[in-house]
Formats: sequence, C-alpha cells, structure tokens
Amino acid sequence: MRILFTGDHDEDVRRGVREAAPRASVAFGADPAEGIEEADAVVGHVPDALLARARRLRWVHSPAAGVDGVLSGALLDSDVTLTSSAGNGAIPLAEHAMLLMLMLSRDVPRWQRAQAERRWDRHTHGELAGATVGLYGLGNAGLDLAAKAKAFHMRVLGMRRRTGVPAPGVDELFGQDAFHRFLTACDFVVVTAPLTPATSGRFDRAAFAAMKRTACFVCVSRGGIADDDALLDAVRRGEIAGAGLDAHGVEPLPPRSPFWTLPNVIVTPHNGATTRETARRGVRIMLDNVGRFARGEPLRNVVDKAAGY
Repeated sequence: MRILFTGDHDEDVRRGVREAAPRASVAFGADPAEGIEEADAVVGHVPDALLARARRLRWVHSPAAGVDGVLSGALLDSDVTLTSSAGNGAIPLAEHAMLLMLMLSRDVPRWQRAQAERRWDRHTHGELAGATVGLYGLGNAGLDLAAKAKAFHMRVLGMRRRTGVPAPGVDELFGQDAFHRFLTACDFVVVTAPLTPATSGRFDRAAFAAMKRTACFVCVSRGGIADDDALLDAVRRGEIAGAGLDAHGVEPLPPRSPFWTLPNVIVTPHNGATTRETARRGVRIMLDNVGRFARGEPLRNVVDKAAGY
C-alpha cells in the first residue's frame, strides 16, 4: 500500500502517519506527478491531468473542510473515494459568526471610529437576546452555532438539504422550498453551508429583497453563495441593515472593492477558522482515516461527490 502526502508535514504528523499505517509505504512532500501510478491514496490535491495515470488510486483526502477547490470534473466522474476534514473548523467558525453578529448588533465600527478620534460616543445599540437567527446550512459549524446562539437567548431557525436529520438547538427547520419564508422570519441570516452547484448564487436579489430591512447577512463558509453584486446593492440601498463577511466571492478581496468602505459592512479576510486547534483537529481526522484505510475499515467524512460535500 502506497500513500502520497503533498505539502509540508512536521515530524509529529509524520510519526502519527507511521503509527496509523505501519505497513504502508509513505511519501511525504510528494509531487503527485511522481509515483501517482503506484499510489493507492493521496492526502492533498490531485490535478485532473494526473487522474488518468492513477490506475491504483482508491482514496483522496482533502486537508480542508470544504472540497469545492478539489472536486474537479475528473475526480467527480471517477470511482475514487473523496474524504475531507469537515468539522475541523466548526467551533471557531461558529465563534466568528457570533462575533460578527455582536459587532453588527452593537455597531462596533462606530465605536472603532470614535476610538481612533479619541471621541466619547455613547449610543443606543441592539442585543442578540430575543432576536431570530436563520442558519443556512446545518453541518458541523451550523449546529455548533445553533448551540451558541441558544446560549445568547436567540430563536434559531435552520435550513438544510436533508430535513429528516435531527438538528439539536434548532427551533424550526425549513425545507429548500420555503427559502423566502425562512428569510422573512430572520433578524440575522448566517451562511455556514458549503459552496456547491445547489448553493452557488443562492442569495440573489430576490433573496435579499425577501429579508427584513432591519436584518443582517453573515457569511462565514464560502464566497459565491451570495451574488456579490446583489449583496452590494442590498446594503447600499438599505434593503438589509448590514453584512458581516468572512468569505468573499473573490479572494483576496480586491483593494478597490466597495465592501471595504461601507459603514454597515464588516470585512474579515476568510480568517474565522484559522486557529491552531483547527489545524490539530484536521490532523486528527486525517490520521484517523489513514488508519481506517490501512485496516480496510469505512472512512470518515466521505464526500457525496454529486452533492458537493
């Protein structure tokens, strides 16, 4: 059994891999073009052009939670199993969503401007208690956010593709056919869903028009789920009260983007889950799967390639 690891891995990770699959032949920091013909598994990205040569390849693991960047046409059409590190960043993403909601509710940018000017600017602001938050996506991050929002005494609504799956902490679950009804009920709409063909551009002009004028839009998962032009018009025209954006349609966000300077928009650089703990959880998921693959056991976090996550 041969496993290729692309990218850099420190000695602790290498030791963990050797312990998880002691009989496997392992190559670290590998160029996928070299040895792909003999590889049974790859941890990292396999370019489309190499998949035709990967005669023995049975498994690819993405070190990231989202797989929109690696789920190419060739991999989608192959019988290779794809797994991900989904769940590694759920906790910090949920924390970041709470941060953005708090900042929007209390108009923290106003305090930041006043601080820069050494100006004492007290104002009446909002609170999250009693507000309704709608979670578009109820995977690991969405469910963790539901628990955190309940701790802030918020009402929690949820929308997911599979409505029959339990959703702890969610007060009401909506199907995809009730999208606009879901939006009209929310004071905050938080996107935690992956970017897939079904979610791409889901938040269009009609979606933002369905939201309350007092509501805020928050995205912490992937850009492209919101149509940036529609979102920009919505916040400029006051169709919604504001936005907190950690994920953007174009990254890095271009210096000339109007989102940078809008007073009712908070921009962070897709940084919500960049914690040491996220990396550690990702390594644990990967090592668990390496061991499972070596022992011939079912893999964890198998991606439904047709659904995109």
